[in-house]
Amino acid sequence: MNYFSSDFKLGILGGGQLGKMLLTETRKFDIQTLVLDPNEEAPSRFGCNNFYKGSLMDFDTVYQFGKMVHLLTIEIENVNLDALDKLEEEGLPIFPSPKTLRLIQNKGKQKDLYVQHGIPTSKHLRFVGLDDLRNSISKDELDFPFVWKSAEFGYDGNGVKICRSAIDLMKLPDVECIAEELIPFKNELAVIVARSFSGEIKTYPVVEMEFHPEANQVEYVICPARINKSVAQKAQEIALKVSETFNHVGLLAVEMFQTEDDEILVNEVAPRPHNSGHYSIEASYTSQFENHLRAILNLPLGSTDSKVAGIMVNLVGEEGYDGPVYYENIGQIMAIDGVTPHIYGKRETRPFRKMGHVTIVNEDMTIARQIAQKVKNSIRVISYQ
Repeated sequence: MNYFSSDFKLGILGGGQLGKMLLTETRKFDIQTLVLDPNEEAPSRFGCNNFYKGSLMDFDTVYQFGKMVHLLTIEIENVNLDALDKLEEEGLPIFPSPKTLRLIQNKGKQKDLYVQHGIPTSKHLRFVGLDDLRNSISKDELDFPFVWKSAEFGYDGNGVKICRSAIDLMKLPDVECIAEELIPFKNELAVIVARSFSGEIKTYPVVEMEFHPEANQVEYVICPARINKSVAQKAQEIALKVSETFNHVGLLAVEMFQTEDDEILVNEVAPRPHNSGHYSIEASYTSQFENHLRAILNLPLGSTDSKVAGIMVNLVGEEGYDGPVYYENIGQIMAIDGVTPHIYGKRETRPFRKMGHVTIVNEDMTIARQIAQKVKNSIRVISYQ
């Protein structure tokens, strides 16, 4: 099929910042795009050919949207899978497939799959709700501390909490959940795997992630990770096994823990472009967004090698600020060589909301990390008072 400067239409479920950055690549190749998102102010609204406002969880909305396109992809995994099943049965190519999304959408099923396939991961228990979890504690089947995760609809640190005592349970919602063993670790790592419909597969370098201690959000992504080669090789091999297990098409971001004794444990995955791959826009020969597009269109994958060291700094709303956004000192950081800000197009800020990111590239990782710290200390996402 001719995708370029043609009548071919690519549908994207979700219009957030990931969709906005994916649309940069579709515009580069002159591919027509339709986007569905519940928010009329979604960041992707200006970059696509046609934008539609509607619920991603509503069967009829997703089904009718799918009937307008020749191929469908996602930028968020919380979508109506029954509608995708029907569209796929009627012949619409959907990547990643509804089958893959069903395995990933529920964190309990995700963890069970790792255990079934011998993929190293932390120990876990599944619960239908809080009463079930409390009952397990009372029977000494579960001990504090542990990591509580909502089985569905968690994102950006939401739906995750470390529980150290019974008091912490009082703040949890009564939903299906899992409890994971709290793992002491050296580093949080990630590997992005690109896989095309024909089976061509490539991995990006292992990245290291530094998290905000309160918001549980990534503050820095560092590529390449500052780990030894044997650990990096192990992480990439495990990521490839995870990719094989999910049989995905497109991108799969595999988040991992490096334990104190250098074992690799899979935390969770995301079947789409991911925060841990944003550095690739400036630092890689082929960005994660271009390779996602290449993969779902079954085109040759681009090189995943890095040109230079890359660090991504997340820009999130400052605590104490709600309202129209203002990026304080953005001109100051743009005066630094190798610094590129990406603004997501969200007009309203609130504490810890993802509003953009900044990429720092440099041939010297030490210098890149120093600049990243300077950027983090300089720019603030605030609101007009």
